[in-house]
Amino acid sequence: MQKGHVVKGILPGSIAEEMGIEAGDRLLAVNDTEIEDIFDYQFLVQDTYIEMLLEKPDGQQWILEVDKEADEDMGIVFESGLMDEYRHCHNKCVFCFIDQMPPGMRDTLYFKDDDTRLSFLQGNYVTLTNLSDHDIDRICRYRLSPINISFQAMNPQLRCRMLNNRFAGEALKKVDRLMEAGIRMNGQIVLCKGLNDGEELEYSIRQMMKYIPNLESVSVVPVGLTKYREGLYPLESFSKEDAEEVITLIERYQRECYDKYGIHFVHASDEWYIQACREMPEEERYDGYLQLENGVGMLRLLVNEFTDAMERRKAAEGFPKTAPCGEMSIATGLLAYPYIKEMSDRIEEAYPNIKMHVYPITNYFFGEKITVSGLITGQDLVAQLKGAQLGDRLLIPENMLRSGEDVFLDDLRVPDVEKALQVPLNIVKSSGYDFVDAILEHV
Repeated sequence: MQKGHVVKGILPGSIAEEMGIEAGDRLLAVNDTEIEDIFDYQFLVQDTYIEMLLEKPDGQQWILEVDKEADEDMGIVFESGLMDEYRHCHNKCVFCFIDQMPPGMRDTLYFKDDDTRLSFLQGNYVTLTNLSDHDIDRICRYRLSPINISFQAMNPQLRCRMLNNRFAGEALKKVDRLMEAGIRMNGQIVLCKGLNDGEELEYSIRQMMKYIPNLESVSVVPVGLTKYREGLYPLESFSKEDAEEVITLIERYQRECYDKYGIHFVHASDEWYIQACREMPEEERYDGYLQLENGVGMLRLLVNEFTDAMERRKAAEGFPKTAPCGEMSIATGLLAYPYIKEMSDRIEEAYPNIKMHVYPITNYFFGEKITVSGLITGQDLVAQLKGAQLGDRLLIPENMLRSGEDVFLDDLRVPDVEKALQVPLNIVKSSGYDFVDAILEHV
């Protein structure tokens, strides 16, 4: 296997362009140090003087002496943003969503990552079972934080059982090293009925509280169950009464943590409140929305942003009653539907010449227990909206699509859905401000 990292491109006007570095070159070392990944590279090129060892496609090796400003970027783009292979998960978690995927989907949807570097770069959650002493040393040296950790349970034996990995309990000790080094962390518990709920959840919360303030927050989310669970560990859904018990437990510890540490620390995801038919907590209880990616506070933030956006428009334009006008539709998941419908009603009330149709999409592809909009497929969208009143355009949230692309989970593309429904699709970003703008700026 060839050493080094392939240069994909050079930024115009950069130091790299000036030094004659080109696409296809291989970076072998910086300051006589081999580069393991992007963190080694970024750490080493911060100096004002560096020596780079490169290999040209014809085999020639160049030593380049570079004088530059501190932290000045070299302008090199590598073939892999991580400059290394992603590390895949070696656990067989009883709750793993990827194990519940149907066959025949694109390969990338079956990849299970468990890479601490992606935790820092992209916010992914990791189990620590892939983490070596060398990895921990690098996290501490480069101050990679926050690190997001999938705890699941603080009972070592139970954690081994849930992750199907006999080393999973021992891996919890790595949190102590991160704590000692002052690394900031966030935690996650995927709650499975009859396994890590009840007394086990309470035990986990109390144990994790010992890591405050370095452990800044913990989210508790219900396990997602698709219809593709044949041969997997028997898990069942939580009931309304279960959701109420989870919320009661979490809110009790929120009060205790706030009294002791000034933070609420442990948070129930939005699904629990919807299932329990409870109001979402006030904004202050989310401690700055540290767990948005886990669905903690997303709906509270959405509604607050929407309200603020509407009030700003009212102040700016005197809330005209005759314009704008238009007819449109919105597709969303069952989870967010009541909130999207309420916001749409408020827009119609403020602007009587606007007509909006809001459609909750049932997830037949993965199973009706999956209620989030981010897992809705193009085929479910088409099947349930065919022949419906859609108006001049259909708004969908951007999380229905692959990041940065126009592809749904089932590989249908936006033009495919537009053609099938005979209506243009507008992709709406996740904030309440974008929701208002998408409706009122284009009518």
